Amino acid sequence: MDTRTERRSFLVAAGAVVSGCMSGNNEPNETGAFSVSSLAFGDGEEIPTEYTCDGEGNSPPLRIEGVPSEAETLALVVDDSDAPGTTYVHWLIWNLPADTEQIPQSVSHGPAISELGGAEQGTNDNGDVGYFGPCPNEGDGSHTYRFTLYAVDKELEVEAGAERDELDAALDGSTVGTARLTGTYER
Repeated sequence: MDTRTERRSFLVAAGAVVSGCMSGNNEPNETGAFSVSSLAFGDGEEIPTEYTCDGEGNSPPLRIEGVPSEAETLALVVDDSDAPGTTYVHWLIWNLPADTEQIPQSVSHGPAISELGGAEQGTNDNGDVGYFGPCPNEGDGSHTYRFTLYAVDKELEVEAGAERDELDAALDGSTVGTARLTGTYER
């Protein structure tokens, strides 16, 4: 095998590993890479109406795999970077136990979630504590919603109901892995 072929093989393999780290899809994670996925929609696919402001507004079910061994807790940020003039926060939840394998559909609103090991939720940009489904302006085109999962090396000392900037400050320097699932929605 010549050097160019070896380099190409290496780049293809490295791309597959990086893709596995950042993807979320409906297929089982065979690489063991840190990932977040949903049974409700695949990575890059349209989020079903049930999980949006046009439906019941339930949070979608999420599956977590390959959490780094250094992680003590997990944090999830769901946002819309296509919102006009800002990145709109739809959900903040942190201090999920590192061994969490699933976040069920329809997580209740409120500061602490006992069924998720006492995880805490923050205030979304709609002013509520908990999940607020995708709700782009009508005629604004398709928006991309990012479900970013952070593996964290400690329990975060952030008050329930906090806003994103407080969570981001706590995550700074404490993250040992990141995984992402994206979904789209248009009204």
